[in-house]
Amino acid sequence: MTPLSELADRMRRFRARMDAENPDWRLAAVLGRINQYYFTGTMQDALLLVPRDAEPTLWVRRSFERARSETLFPDIRPMRSFRDAAQSVPGTREVIHFEAEVVPCALLQRFRRHFPCKAVAPLDAQVAKVRAVKSAYELAFLERAGAIHRRALEQQVPALLREGMSEAELGCELLSFMVREGHQGLVRFGMFGAECLLGQFTFGESSLCPVSMDTPSGWLGLEPAAPVLGSRERTLRKGDMVCLDIGCGVAGYHTDKTMTYAFGGAPRADVIADQRRCEAIQQESAAMLRPGALPSEIYTTIMKGLDTEFLEHFMGFNGRRANFLGHGIGLQVDEPPAIAEGFDEPLVEGMVIALEPKKGIPGVGMVGIENTFVVTARGGKSITGNSPGLIPVG
Repeated sequence: MTPLSELADRMRRFRARMDAENPDWRLAAVLGRINQYYFTGTMQDALLLVPRDAEPTLWVRRSFERARSETLFPDIRPMRSFRDAAQSVPGTREVIHFEAEVVPCALLQRFRRHFPCKAVAPLDAQVAKVRAVKSAYELAFLERAGAIHRRALEQQVPALLREGMSEAELGCELLSFMVREGHQGLVRFGMFGAECLLGQFTFGESSLCPVSMDTPSGWLGLEPAAPVLGSRERTLRKGDMVCLDIGCGVAGYHTDKTMTYAFGGAPRADVIADQRRCEAIQQESAAMLRPGALPSEIYTTIMKGLDTEFLEHFMGFNGRRANFLGHGIGLQVDEPPAIAEGFDEPLVEGMVIALEPKKGIPGVGMVGIENTFVVTARGGKSITGNSPGLIPVG
């Protein structure tokens, strides 16, 4: 169970953020299950009410019994509908703050029938800023995820790769290995509509396939209705570049890692050169992950140091480019802050950032690397391994 002291500290920091950035707030309503898990330690069909002048209450529709068994959160009450919860905070308010990025319109309408207010306002940014700084308790789970990640991609994958296997087969075999090692079995994103089983499994130019997610690389996936995992038809051939970009989660907390492999022969010299350049960019970026550094300045510094020729197909392919070098990560893979323009709040010790410099190469696929780093006074500390990538296999 999440320690009570941990839950209390998260709520204290959230209240402080709300006081600083929304000084007139009166009531916050948390309906998203990821945020409920963060603040209470359980993930149910529930409503977390946080009044400004009273203690928070978790109202649970299903399952109240499971919530009581999973968490030390002090005030958990059963409800049949929002009506039950509304009786604890009667009256009409000017504004109620809620998760605008998470809550569907229909659910919000049902909520407002029992919680009358003149307007609603978002609390997403305040929760995200609180979640961005990880405690020692959270970092322990992230380090466990990172250790599984390292074993899976640096040690296990070379033993799994064999000529004739499909991308989907590789994905299934690696998922099985990682779950046995302690991976939670799924990877969560905050982006609306994003679905991911484990990550990207690509051979050759599959990694250049366009996708709907904001990512430098791509994949074919199983089919249009389920563009996840990898293709059943694309099989591994000698001379293929293999690119794996996958997440790993333990107790809800994710790490992100990308590795490349040269199967059945040495790559061309230019391919190796681009791979090494991406590795150098990651090292340079990681050195700047210090408290007080601005993510936007890290991004600008790196991008200004790249020549025009290298920038072609950097962080994407053709006209599709991801306008970042890295992203925050935790209970979801795509958390703030991003190493990108517009992210001007200083980094804080304990933030966790995945750096992923990558470059598409026509006729070859995506090269590059990704590891997950903890922001420290000495720069970014990798928790997913230190292999340079481009591992020769076969």
